Amino acid sequence: MFDVIIIGGGLAGLSSAIHLSKYGFKVLLIEKNSYPKHKVCGEYISNEVLPYLEFLGIDVFQLGAQKINKFELSTPKNKLLKSDLSLGGFGISRYTLDNALYEKVRSCHVKTVKDSVMDVQFLNDGFSVATKNNNTFKSKIVIGAYGKRSALDVSLQRKFIKEKSPFLAVKTHVKGDFPNDLVALHNFKGGYCGVSKVENDTINLCYITDFEAFKAYKDIDAFQEQVVFKNTYLKSIFKNAAPVFEKPLTISQVSFSNKRPIENHIIMCGDTAGMIHPLCGNGMSMAIRSAQMASQLIIEYLQGKIPSRYTLEKAYQKSWNNAFGTRLKVGHVVAKLFSKNQLAEVLLTVLNRFPALLPKIIKQTHGKPMVIK
Repeated sequence: MFDVIIIGGGLAGLSSAIHLSKYGFKVLLIEKNSYPKHKVCGEYISNEVLPYLEFLGIDVFQLGAQKINKFELSTPKNKLLKSDLSLGGFGISRYTLDNALYEKVRSCHVKTVKDSVMDVQFLNDGFSVATKNNNTFKSKIVIGAYGKRSALDVSLQRKFIKEKSPFLAVKTHVKGDFPNDLVALHNFKGGYCGVSKVENDTINLCYITDFEAFKAYKDIDAFQEQVVFKNTYLKSIFKNAAPVFEKPLTISQVSFSNKRPIENHIIMCGDTAGMIHPLCGNGMSMAIRSAQMASQLIIEYLQGKIPSRYTLEKAYQKSWNNAFGTRLKVGHVVAKLFSKNQLAEVLLTVLNRFPALLPKIIKQTHGKPMVIK
């Protein structure tokens, strides 16, 4: 019997495990993959999370993270806009950050199991969690932090899993010439690519595109040559860099549909609760912030300060909406605007004429520095 079972060992799951263990609760973390592991991810994080990572015992700059305070945006027709990032951020790979959090989890004596969760049942005010390896675990609380989509979403009959997920994401690491302090978002027809430095002087390139458009080409190389490289900034970066990965990582069926932060009494965190379009960046910071919100409320519930599960769930729903509702709406609008190539060109012209607008838009997709209670 555990106080909390966490399904998924990404940023949200690992952060929650460390946080809850600090308060003496019995925590089980179930993750199907081994560490360290590369993941398809933009790997830029807003500085808003630094106070919380310090609370968790993680110093990203000791891990080699790059400080980032400049931003560039280009359209498919190669118009370029530049801006400073008022709050700033940093670049670090999931390979390094997830592994550092996992090692911290192990040092906190959290029980970890390498397995896949197949079913979660809620009965008599408690949970029973069944895994692929025929294990069954019980707990008072379950956190869902298993990422973008899973067989568990089907089991839970979540609405978004039945909808079309038309996007494909591709990520690679390269060595080449790119400023350490810059994050760039370069648009091409049907998609956009994030570029930033991570640790070890490595450049992370991660793009997302419409899968139907991608299928018209025989492979990634052909798609890049004929579509992605129409953006001359991306062509220059790709052509003048040496690959670190043997081949790019891909993930399909990426969905930006609305999700519910609570499903069958499971508290959802990170991408499991909702995804922001990568064009707006900062999904990693959202995952970390959601872990803090969930952990703080769960601690109050287990300590008897929150009187009922109903009150806990309503409080988390409200906190989630307050923290991320506007971000997700802005993300949808910005992504929709940039999906229309001609409109994107007009938008960039407007932003060039009124340069104060871009920092305001960026601010809408970022939060304030996290407060440690």
